Amino acid sequence: MAVSRQRRRDIIDALRSGTVPRRGLDLLAVGMERFQAAVDEELTTVRTTGAVLKAVRGEYGSGKTFFARWLQERAKRQGFAVSEVQVSETETPLHRLETVYRRLMERLSTADRDEGAFRSIVDAWFFALEEDLLASGEFSPKDSHLLLERTNELMEKRLTSITARAPAFAAALRGYRRALAANDRAIADALLAWVAGQPNVGTAAKRAAGIQGPLDHFGALSFLQGLLVLLRDAGFTGLVVALDEVETLQRVRGDVREKGLNALRQLIDEVYGGRFPGLYLLITGTPAFFDGPQGIQRLPPLAQRLHIDFGSDARFDNPRAVQIRLRNFDQAGLIEVGKKVRRLFAEGSDCEERILAKADDAYLELLARAMIGTLGGKVGLAPRLFLKKLVGDILDRIEQFPDFDPRQHYSLTVSAAEMTSVEREAASVDDIELNV
Repeated sequence: MAVSRQRRRDIIDALRSGTVPRRGLDLLAVGMERFQAAVDEELTTVRTTGAVLKAVRGEYGSGKTFFARWLQERAKRQGFAVSEVQVSETETPLHRLETVYRRLMERLSTADRDEGAFRSIVDAWFFALEEDLLASGEFSPKDSHLLLERTNELMEKRLTSITARAPAFAAALRGYRRALAANDRAIADALLAWVAGQPNVGTAAKRAAGIQGPLDHFGALSFLQGLLVLLRDAGFTGLVVALDEVETLQRVRGDVREKGLNALRQLIDEVYGGRFPGLYLLITGTPAFFDGPQGIQRLPPLAQRLHIDFGSDARFDNPRAVQIRLRNFDQAGLIEVGKKVRRLFAEGSDCEERILAKADDAYLELLARAMIGTLGGKVGLAPRLFLKKLVGDILDRIEQFPDFDPRQHYSLTVSAAEMTSVEREAASVDDIELNV
């Protein structure tokens, strides 16, 4: 499969900085094939106006964020809009659903647009309305005044279903349309920001649409309903929302944790209750979050909804279950993804043969074993640093310096400053150097 220069660069740049790429994950995926059929079935369920909840568990380094982004990419290719929300104690606390909704809207993306896609979705919706009218053949597209009038009438009909679910959402869209017709871009922008959950919107804009106040916790769920209707009418298949790092709830103050768990239970109940047709909700967490005393076990109704009996042999895990588990990388998997990255890097370089020769399979195995040893033998923690070192310390240098030989000129050094707290705990040292 041909890979564009931009796509290749985005992937390599992300790995060089030690982060999970936002796209192109199919080029790096190892072990995702066992989930592929089930994920596609679930996306089909959502496409037919159903809703799906999926919980993904895995230790640090098992690839939870990778899985979430791999699923999002797959959904985009099937016409979904997607959004990823990183749950955090300070910036995105789970018990404040209005904040979760705001982050969701900020990170909303489609196959054609990365993040901030809400405006393009709204404009696509209005364009679809105009196209429906023009297809009737009742009047000429040159009659802009009549087209606007009829579009407004059709908009009101289409908004009926949204009004029933989220009247303020619909009122703001009406105001947005009027502001655009009046060429008042400031009011239009402000109203769109308000619909997207932004708190600091001027009173003049809200007055123009007949709305007031900021979005609250309960209004956020209604606005999510409105967004799903809007997406469907604009021609999108549905919406995938990934709530990543939900396990941070374990580290917050007790009362905040209880509120967060209750908010998660409420959201899950609404999905099961049919309130959000067209939504695929994905949550990720560690085994401790799902099974430990500071996680969902503190709220029995939530634990019951997500409970799965995992057998001792992960080969027979059911990928269709509401909760699935990811296996940690083993050494073979680590080397396999290293080969994929090396190939991707080499194909975009003018010195492909030199890269493949100097960073050959034997060297990748040597580097993988050294990194695993650096992290106390915990293979599951190795992928991030392994790929960061492979790209930034080795492949970059082979490409730039013809006489660079990693076997002679490179020693693997991992500083505490570049490690996460989990990685530092595994290494239990400030600085490790291994000759590879």
